[in-house]
Amino acid sequence: MIIGVPKEIKNNENRVALTPAGTQILTANGHIVYIENNAGANSGFPNDKYIAAGAKILNTAKEVFDIAEMIIKVKEPIEQEYSLIRPNQLLFTYFHFAADEKLTRAMIKTDAVCLAYETVEYSHTLPLLVPMSEVAGRMSIQQGAKYLEKPQGGKGILLGGVPGVKPANVLVLGGGIVGTHAAVMAAGLGAHVTIADISLPRLRYLSEIMPANVDTLVSSQYNISELLPTTDLVIGAVLIPGAKAPHLITRDMLKLLKPGSVLVDVAIDQGGCFETSHPTTHANPIYEVDGVIHYCVANIPGAVPYTSTLALTNATLPYAVKLANLGWERACELYDDLHKGLNIVNGKVVCKAVADTFGF
Repeated sequence: MIIGVPKEIKNNENRVALTPAGTQILTANGHIVYIENNAGANSGFPNDKYIAAGAKILNTAKEVFDIAEMIIKVKEPIEQEYSLIRPNQLLFTYFHFAADEKLTRAMIKTDAVCLAYETVEYSHTLPLLVPMSEVAGRMSIQQGAKYLEKPQGGKGILLGGVPGVKPANVLVLGGGIVGTHAAVMAAGLGAHVTIADISLPRLRYLSEIMPANVDTLVSSQYNISELLPTTDLVIGAVLIPGAKAPHLITRDMLKLLKPGSVLVDVAIDQGGCFETSHPTTHANPIYEVDGVIHYCVANIPGAVPYTSTLALTNATLPYAVKLANLGWERACELYDDLHKGLNIVNGKVVCKAVADTFGF
C-alpha cells in the first residue's frame, strides 16, 4: 500500500502521525511511505531519519494526498485540506465529528473512508484515545496551575499551598483516563482534589487507588453546584465515545465560582463540557467569561510533541500495519475494534453516535 503522512497544519499542532521507527516497520512489510517535507521536524524527527528508515520525502501536502492510498494524520483535516482528499482514499486520524458538523459534511462529500482513532474500541476501551488522554489529563493540571497565577489573570493561588497555607481545591469532572491522570497530577502537587463521576464502580476503584488528598463524588448538577464556591480549578474530562459531551457547568453556574477561577475543558474536541466553552489554540489559549478563565485548547498534547508523538504512534502503528497489510475492508471484517473506528464510508455516515448528533 502507498501511505502518505502530511505535515499537520492546525494552529500549533507540532505532532506527526508516524515516527521513523514506524516508517521502518511499514516499509519492512512491503509498503511505500511518503512523508511531507519536515512533517516530523517539530517532533524531533528530521527528514534524514525518515529517509534512513525507507521513506520518500515529498515537498507539498498535495503531492502526498495525490499519491497515497492511506493518509495517516494526527488531527482532523482542516478546510484547506478538504479539496486534497480523494474518493475511496482512507484517512486514519482523530476526527471528533460530533463536535463539527461542517467537517462531517465535508468528509461526506469527499467520498473518502474516514476511520477515526477516537472510536476504535477494544474490550470496552478506546486504545487510540488513551495515550493522548493521558497526556492531556496531565497537562490540564500544568496549564490550570499556570493560569491560577495572578499575572495570568488567576486568583494567585499556588496549587499545592505551603506549610500553614491551604492548597487549592481542584474539581475533576469525569473519572476516565483524562480525569484519573489529572487527579494524580493535581494530588501529586499537593492540591485537594475531588473527582466526580456517575459510575459508582469507577468511583470505588478510584477511591482505592488514589492518594488520601483525593475525594470521590457522585456527579450531579446539585453536587457540582455545592462545590463550585470553594473550587479554584475545574478540569472537564467527560467523554461519551463518538458523541457530543454534555454541559456539566452551565452559564448560570459560573457565578458560583470566584473571579480568577480556572476552567480547563479537555472535552472541547467533543464540543466541551462547559456551556461557555469554545475551542481555543495554543497561540490564544484562554478567554474570560464572568471573571472565570476558560482554557479550551483543542489539541493540548500538541504542546509536547516529542512525548505525544511517541505515545500516539505506539498505539496507532499496529492498527496502521493491519490496514496496510489487509486493506481497510478486510481489516475491518477481521478486527471488530477497527470496524468500530469507521465513521464515514464513501459518503455515508456509519457511526450511530455521529449520525444521531446531526439527525442523519
